[in-house]
Amino acid sequence: MIQPDYLKKGDTVAIVSTARKISSDQIIAAIKLLEKWGLNVVIGNTIGSEENQFAGNDEARINDFQQLLNNPKVKAIWCARGGYGTVRIVDKLDFSEFKKHPKWIIGYSDITVLHSHIHNLGIETLHATMPINIEKSSKLSIETLKKSLFGKNLSYEISADEKNKLGNAEGEIVGGNLSVLYSLLGSNSSIKTNGKMLFIEDLDEYLYHIDRMLMNLKRNGYFNNLKGLIIGGMTNMHDNEIPFGKTSEEIILDCVAEYDFPVVFNFPAGHLDDNRALILGRKATLEVGEIKSKITFL
Repeated sequence: MIQPDYLKKGDTVAIVSTARKISSDQIIAAIKLLEKWGLNVVIGNTIGSEENQFAGNDEARINDFQQLLNNPKVKAIWCARGGYGTVRIVDKLDFSEFKKHPKWIIGYSDITVLHSHIHNLGIETLHATMPINIEKSSKLSIETLKKSLFGKNLSYEISADEKNKLGNAEGEIVGGNLSVLYSLLGSNSSIKTNGKMLFIEDLDEYLYHIDRMLMNLKRNGYFNNLKGLIIGGMTNMHDNEIPFGKTSEEIILDCVAEYDFPVVFNFPAGHLDDNRALILGRKATLEVGEIKSKITFL
C-alpha cells in the first residue's frame, strides 16, 4: 500500500463535505485545532452549501472534492461529516492525479465509501473523528488523529472482554461502517478482505439488520480468509416489538463462530466521542489476550 506523505507544520489541510450539509459555524473548533497544530486550512465550497439534506447538489460536491484532490498544495482532505451522499459522487471523481500525488483522506461513517474505493487504488486512508465532532471528541481521539497525520507511532491497549475470541494476527486493517460496507457489495468500491483484518462499527440499526448485513458479507466471502476482526462501537442498536433474541455482539459471534481468527470487541472507534484513529490499509498486529488486547501499527 502507498502511504501519503505525513504532514508537517505549514502544510495545508482542506475541510469539505461529500455528504450531508454542515454550516461554517460547525467547523470552527476543527479550524482552530488545525491552526494550533501549525497547519493552514482551506475551506471547501460545500461548507455552508445546501440542497435538501446534502452539502450542495451532486455536481457541486463532485467539483469541490475534485479540485481539492487535484490541488498540489493540499496535503490532506478532512471530511467535515458523514450522513449520506458520498456514494452519489464517487464514480464521477477522477483519482488519476491523486494516485500520482496521494494525500490523506480523513473521516468515518459515510466516508467509508472513500476509504473502500481508495483502498482498491492501493493507498492508505485515515478512519478518524471529523470536524463536526471535534467539540465532543475525547482527548485520545484528537491525539491519535494528530499522531497518525504527523507520522508518530500508533498503538492501542484495551481491556479484555469476555466476548473476545483470543489469538494473534497480522495484516492490513480495512473496513469502516458496516452499513456502508454492505451497501458497496457488488460495486468496484467493495473491498477484498483476504489476508487482512476487518474493522466494523455501526449506528442506529435494528438487530435483525445487523444479522442481515453480516450474513451478506459472509456469503460474499468476507470472512473466509480473514486474519482478525475488530469491533468498534455498535451504538444505539434497536430491536423490534418481537425481540430478535440476540445482542449485536452475539449476532457477530454467531456469524463468525466457524472461523478461528481472533475477535476483539469494544475497540474505541466509530460513532463514539472516543473515536480513535485507524490507518486503513496499514499493516498491524492484533493480540487478543485474557487480560488485555493490543493493536500495533507496523
